[in-house]
Amino acid sequence: MNQNIGFAIARRLVFFPMGLLLVFVFATPCTATEPLALHLQHRTTDTETGTTEVIQELADWDPAKTAIVVCDMWDKHWCKGATARVAEMAPRMNAVLKAARDRGVLIIHAPSSTMKFYQDTPQRQRAMDAPKVKMPSPDGWRHLDESSEGPLPIDDSDGGCDCQPRCPDLAVSPWTRQIDTLHIAPEDVITDDGAELYNVLQAEGRENVIVMGVHTNMCVLGRPFSIRANVMNGKKVALMRDLTDSMYNSRMAPFVNHFRGTELVVDHIEAHWCPTITSADFLGGAPFRFAEDERPHAVFLLHEAEYETRETVPAFAEAELAGARQWKCTYLTSDTPHDLPGLGVLEEADLLFVSVRRQCLPPEQLAQIRAYCESGRPVVGIRTASHAFAQRDGSVPEGGAAWPAFDAEIFGGSYTNHHGNALQTRVWVAEGAAHPILEGIAPAPRDAAGSLYKVSPLADTATVLMMGAVDGASPEPVAWTNTGKYGNRVFYTSLGHPGEFTKTAFRRLLLNGILWAAGVGAPAK
Repeated sequence: MNQNIGFAIARRLVFFPMGLLLVFVFATPCTATEPLALHLQHRTTDTETGTTEVIQELADWDPAKTAIVVCDMWDKHWCKGATARVAEMAPRMNAVLKAARDRGVLIIHAPSSTMKFYQDTPQRQRAMDAPKVKMPSPDGWRHLDESSEGPLPIDDSDGGCDCQPRCPDLAVSPWTRQIDTLHIAPEDVITDDGAELYNVLQAEGRENVIVMGVHTNMCVLGRPFSIRANVMNGKKVALMRDLTDSMYNSRMAPFVNHFRGTELVVDHIEAHWCPTITSADFLGGAPFRFAEDERPHAVFLLHEAEYETRETVPAFAEAELAGARQWKCTYLTSDTPHDLPGLGVLEEADLLFVSVRRQCLPPEQLAQIRAYCESGRPVVGIRTASHAFAQRDGSVPEGGAAWPAFDAEIFGGSYTNHHGNALQTRVWVAEGAAHPILEGIAPAPRDAAGSLYKVSPLADTATVLMMGAVDGASPEPVAWTNTGKYGNRVFYTSLGHPGEFTKTAFRRLLLNGILWAAGVGAPAK
């Protein structure tokens, strides 16, 4: 018998008295299960411009070939803040583990340096009994190699305690086991050893590894059972980015709050090691968020193929919002027409940014956008957002739904078409306009990139901020505010061509519009 098959069977055998042998399959279904639909997010950087593109891809992973590794979710940490954050995320993590286990995913608990506590458990024995195979890379801690991945984006040289006063270092580690909130099922595995983990993965035929737990800048990257090790050993790896944390002191460089510091390490992982997913892929709804993470949260819907906003908008938002102002920014993109998954995050969004063109989304997705708008929260739109959720001819693809009145009801516009692409558009501050969004915007006319949209007439509730014109045609509004049908604070601009994102005037206009819509004012002139 093949030793790998033998191990897979052996871990499902239960012996009873009288010599009776009963074969019991714990959680792996006997029939094929639906694949795990995972929204993988990674980052690529243009070496010439230094700009980073956030890319999302939908991938189907076979649950029978997938394992989840729970990294160092200890019962207690030397840092009180770390202990509290582990306890806060543990219930959501436990729900994910149950959902994954029920679908046939192998759960591997890896609370480092606590194996003595589990030494007599069958879950621990399974790891030790797995047939031994040679790993492609040497075992042990995988240290940071700046020559290949650059430095970490945070300074954790002080140990990373964000409490004030700092928690005292302890002579003996305070953790003794994994936090009790996380259920360890009979079919799970327990190990903190890299070789044992690899043996189990090979014996089980698990090609894919999802990592969750703490801490991104230390154990999640470096442990012999975690991200670097699994990537080096040829596994397909993803980090569950909402169920993780960092050991980062916000009084150290780059002097951002704790949760932004964690995001920066996650960004580093997405750029250099593996993509990330969220717990929403298993549970739906909004991803997990710590209660103390009170940063404004902007959700960007980017689903159009005309103006490259999947590249320009995240680059703008990372610089002006996430970086300069420490906002939480979530980007939802899709390569599939009339589909934009992940909208459950709108449940906790503080601002919705729309750059979508003629997408008739599934009814349940469009309902999530409607629910957000009906809540009265702020909306910002650029360019094709005026015709985001309806086809030009009024048709609706099978399985889709349309919202042709989105422009009128939310933005207060009447988009019909645009003037010729060859015509030069001139834009200027509307006569008599005075508004915080216009802070720092020169009133004199300037050339704008892209064609001029036909959007007149605007609703009575709209306030025009900027106008535009082409030769031989009447001027049109190009930027305005509106009070949406549901009382939303709304900013819209028909500008948004890639060339506009290179212009200081447009970037300032867009930033001012976002900040005003969110109710936090605009930068000083």
